[in-house]
Amino acid sequence: MTSPTARASTAPDDLVLAGEFADAAREQWQDLVAGVLRKSGALPEEFDGAVESLLATTTYDGIVLEPLYTAEDAPPPAGFPGLPPYVRGGKPQGNVATGWDVRQRHADPDPEAARKAVMADLENGVTSLWLAVGGSGLPVSALADVLQDVYLDLAPVTLDAGAEFRAAADELLRVHADKGIPAGEVKGNLGADPIGHHARTAAGADLDGAAALAVKVAAEYPALRSVVVDGLPFHHAGGSDAEELGASIAAGVAYLRALTDAGLGVEAAAAQLEFRYAATADQFLTIAKFRAGRRLWARVAEVTGFAEPQRQHAVSSPAMMTRRDPWVNMLRTTLACFGAGVGGADSVTVLPFDAALGLPDGFARRIARNTQSVLLDESKLAGVIDPAGGSWFVERLTDDLARAAWDFFTEIERAGGIVAALDTGVIGDRLAATWAARSANIANRTDAITGVNEFPNLAEKPIERSPEPAAPSGGLPVIHYAEAYEELRDRSDRILSETGARPKIFLATFGPVAAHTARASFAANLFQAGGIETVAGPAEEFAASGATIACLAGTDKAYAADAAAVIETLKSAGAQRVLLAGKPNAELSTVDEFVFAGCDALAVLRATMETLGVKA
Repeated sequence: MTSPTARASTAPDDLVLAGEFADAAREQWQDLVAGVLRKSGALPEEFDGAVESLLATTTYDGIVLEPLYTAEDAPPPAGFPGLPPYVRGGKPQGNVATGWDVRQRHADPDPEAARKAVMADLENGVTSLWLAVGGSGLPVSALADVLQDVYLDLAPVTLDAGAEFRAAADELLRVHADKGIPAGEVKGNLGADPIGHHARTAAGADLDGAAALAVKVAAEYPALRSVVVDGLPFHHAGGSDAEELGASIAAGVAYLRALTDAGLGVEAAAAQLEFRYAATADQFLTIAKFRAGRRLWARVAEVTGFAEPQRQHAVSSPAMMTRRDPWVNMLRTTLACFGAGVGGADSVTVLPFDAALGLPDGFARRIARNTQSVLLDESKLAGVIDPAGGSWFVERLTDDLARAAWDFFTEIERAGGIVAALDTGVIGDRLAATWAARSANIANRTDAITGVNEFPNLAEKPIERSPEPAAPSGGLPVIHYAEAYEELRDRSDRILSETGARPKIFLATFGPVAAHTARASFAANLFQAGGIETVAGPAEEFAASGATIACLAGTDKAYAADAAAVIETLKSAGAQRVLLAGKPNAELSTVDEFVFAGCDALAVLRATMETLGVKA
């Protein structure tokens, strides 16, 4: 048997992949790309720019994502894990030894139900708890009952109590004391976040109360944190990744000022903070967000004089969760968890797939915690520190995102800080503009929401859940990406309940079957996204279909030859409105509307519903 040492000594030192071929040049790749685009009709004859620009996309932060990255695109080195600027991780060892903290959220106002759910989570892989208490969750007085069986020295608790953070903090500390846990061993976070509460409610920010709590905790509970810097209100209002990061850094700086003004040193003040960010199904932007967040906070540390790296809690995006086809949320949250884990988050919360419907059931909770278990224990995702590090794309995206977020942070600072920027609308207006751009892309299906505006399932059986306590409101809006389509689906369900049939449209197919199938499938997908049932067949079957609106589905060649006659047949048979699946064509002036890739699908669906007499 050959020893490993012998094998190593005979291994070639100059192994070159595809070494028998000449080095490829970027120009060769560009020529190949141009050839493919030319064949597909995507390369205009008069185009003389860089061909890769036709494949580039732009994020909501204005960051251009190129189709190809090389070493020339890489930013300066990001350093090492556990060292400033902490891009590659806040700890030298990363999460290799223990994995990240699996933190699950509980908001059931029934103390007994919450106690059972908490214990089921802790007995099956969860390592810490996130409890919503006060008006939007458990009664503060119920904390002792809910935590009666929990070993709090092993399972830290993070609170989310809104305006009641001081009362909730006092009660949780009393529970620790009653369990005999020494003050030096109390861990978790008391969850004071008056800025986040102000963002949600516009009710004012009790920074003095948070500062007083932090001073008490720093003096008596050295392993405990007291303040959460929550980016979720900005994300949930429709904001971009850089906007969420920039606003959170501004909030963190505001807390530093308040805590140091109350008497804490800047290092002690920084040690009181934990940042919470949304993780989305866009795995690369999520990875870059958590890496960029640490870099941004490291810049604040450099300027203000502390060394504490940013402590990060990732939460799968509530805005991306859907009520329709909620099973797809399992896939979204898996990608979000993957991105957060690879990005180096310290704690991760995977929301149950039915979270948008109300209080999750036991099965949904099991899937949520097992998602993390699979990624940690089977995929070994925490087994490598910063696995995305060194990727030219990820490193460039991290750098671009950090710069965009810093620009927004400085804009907020120029407006007088986070509270003033919220009060004057600087932040709200910026987030609203981003949401307008995103909602337009959702409307025209550039941004796909699987199971909602793409590949809907009208036959899905609805899932019923008990409602979660109403969250505080009055400040920034709370947006769900799928809400406009789901409102149309709600209308359709109401009509089905009242009449026994859904709103219907007839797809008039003509030409060879193999040729018209693509257009018919496209149109069916679009209309079903709004809850409109489709029935397909030749125009002669329209009258018997029971529909009052028709949509032509054929090829461009068939349209040129026969569309006019088909339209006449449909209108003679009583069609109130005739649409056509294809690009607008001036020669087909009798068509009421054209539906095509990139059209405003929501506008088409709403107009169709109006014609069918289905009101909001």
